Amino acid sequence: MFLLESDLALDPNWSRGGGEITVVDGSALEPELGPLGTASDLKDLPVSDQISIYVVREGDTLSEIAEMFRVSVNTIIWANDLRRATDIKEGQVLVILPITGVRHTVAKGETLQSIVKKYRGNLEEVVQFNGLDTDAALAAGAVIIIPDGEVTAPPAAGQPRFVRGGGPEYIGYYLRPIRGGVKTQGLHGYNGVDLATAAGEPIYAAAAGRVVISKISGWNGGYGAYIAIKHDNGTQTLYAHNQNNIVSVGQTVVQGQVIGYVGSTGKSTGPHVHFEVRGAKNPF
Repeated sequence: MFLLESDLALDPNWSRGGGEITVVDGSALEPELGPLGTASDLKDLPVSDQISIYVVREGDTLSEIAEMFRVSVNTIIWANDLRRATDIKEGQVLVILPITGVRHTVAKGETLQSIVKKYRGNLEEVVQFNGLDTDAALAAGAVIIIPDGEVTAPPAAGQPRFVRGGGPEYIGYYLRPIRGGVKTQGLHGYNGVDLATAAGEPIYAAAAGRVVISKISGWNGGYGAYIAIKHDNGTQTLYAHNQNNIVSVGQTVVQGQVIGYVGSTGKSTGPHVHFEVRGAKNPF
């Protein structure tokens, strides 16, 4: 009599899937992916180009969904032709891109260069992410993703535009994360600004809180070495492109405490800190 027997996977990596899920604060689920959707802890693996599908649950907000998948709110709005951030309802199926940016369906006669220019992307990044040849002709109907791309066309009549940097304003709550320096780029990415100063200058915690992320190496979706701190008012601040971090996950910090030093890691053209405020207006 033959007995059923389970198949043995001799290769320990045979059934390995995507990023694991980490429980943060006992309530939030955080996929172990980079801030822009890349496999930050598996830097030797190629960036996933898979588009996800998410079914909206009761009580979901677009900002929470965006944070869950580590993409910008605008990325979800553009991919699903939403008019505003509140235009979601329970049971709705959303297309989620694997990285912050824009999905584009190639029309007849379009070139890679014209598409990149249209969405203000970076040609090298688009080529690498989509596995394309810079000079290759694009087939009509093909779908490509433009990392960090933006839809800049004006909205149709009566259609409001979703504005970055929304949320409550906590006047005086956040300390400037560096001493002095120059703002070299205004609001971009996930409600972030770039504040430039000399490499090696200290980075200060903008407010008291607990460190929830401290990546000390890797590309991390372009952030390089970065830190995220959760604050008592429910917001988070993020400090990216660091030369090195001197705080670790779970550590409690006070406002003004040195948490790292200014660098130029990840997607950076010079020493600065990319400073984000998630859940409130960025005062800088």
